[in-house]
Amino acid sequence: MSQPSTTTPDPATQFEVARAQFLQGVACLEAGRADDARRAFEASLDLVPGRPSTLTNLGVAWLRLGQPDRALPVLEQALDAEPGNVEALGHCGASLGELGRPADALVRLDAALALDPGRPAVWFHRAQCLHRLDRSGEALESLAQALKRDPALGLAWSLRGSILKDLRRPAEAADAFRQAIASGADEQLNRYFLASVSDQVAPGHPPARYVAQLFDEYAAEFDQHLVQGLRYRAPGVLVRQLHALDARRWRHALDLGCGTGLCGPLLQPLVERLDGVDLSGQMLERARALGMYRNLHQADLVGHLQATPERHDLLVAADVFIYVGALEAVFAGVQRVLLPGGVFSFSVEHADDAQDWVLRPSLRYAHSARYVTRLTAQHGLAVIRQLEQPIREDQREPVRGLFFCLARR
Repeated sequence: MSQPSTTTPDPATQFEVARAQFLQGVACLEAGRADDARRAFEASLDLVPGRPSTLTNLGVAWLRLGQPDRALPVLEQALDAEPGNVEALGHCGASLGELGRPADALVRLDAALALDPGRPAVWFHRAQCLHRLDRSGEALESLAQALKRDPALGLAWSLRGSILKDLRRPAEAADAFRQAIASGADEQLNRYFLASVSDQVAPGHPPARYVAQLFDEYAAEFDQHLVQGLRYRAPGVLVRQLHALDARRWRHALDLGCGTGLCGPLLQPLVERLDGVDLSGQMLERARALGMYRNLHQADLVGHLQATPERHDLLVAADVFIYVGALEAVFAGVQRVLLPGGVFSFSVEHADDAQDWVLRPSLRYAHSARYVTRLTAQHGLAVIRQLEQPIREDQREPVRGLFFCLARR
């Protein structure tokens, strides 16, 4: 009776199979198939563990899959094996930057540039980290180095525009955003940026993916930064206005753009049921942890108002319409879901009556009282309370706000 073979695979054959898997992974990366690449690199490492080039490319695949937490340990393993691996250093720096560790990222990025200063992507990631550390001048210098090496690097032009906008240099910022568009960067996003610093007609709302990404990244530090850093007042002012109406208790409230749930504890004593809707999944996770919302929906607020079967006798939107320019669709949705006698309480940044709404360099929309009053009448609502008061601070200056309570006729 023959015995099963116990011979080990030929090492040369095993290496060739691993090499084939590696090359397949590289081809998948180039084709934009990051998850297929990840599987191929992992299969290659199963056959030939610890190979720095394979580890580096696996880290790149994880980065492209939006998982820097998975990329970082793989890239650090590559660097343990090959400390002078410039590719691994650069991608390790990018991972650390995405994980909110810009100072640590700079160490890796500077090490990569010391070995090879000719890498525009590394200069760009270095600029991102410097910008996050509020070192704007150095960030602009790093972007200049990136663009010197690759004048068509659209992401670098876009970041340059954002930094110049924040430095209140609108003409230079506008030029940078135009260069970003010409270089193939996200056109919708950069036209939105451009409109905030030029006379170009502003879109009625920002790109949804911009808002979702902004607040997903901001979720962990949102409450502390907004309340302590910017002296955010909107939820408290809105709820005080509700207390001033009467002693009623609302049956079913909806918190529009609920974010992390800052309104939740203030609204809970006034309502029997509280739901929330927000575009950011990370924000909603923090709101869910409060245990005050019956249902939380991840959706665009206009889409939710247009589609939900629920009806409410209280709608609240605290500092939400800074991310919505044209409010016609919002008011139409409010008219659809708000029960007769119900209340709609919200804030807006205060724009002059010469215009309905405007996109400011802060990338926030402001609305005029005249515009809000007109929409109120057009959609079967009536103003029952109106107050002008600061919403928050911006660069230590109070931001003028308008607070409304409307009732459904």
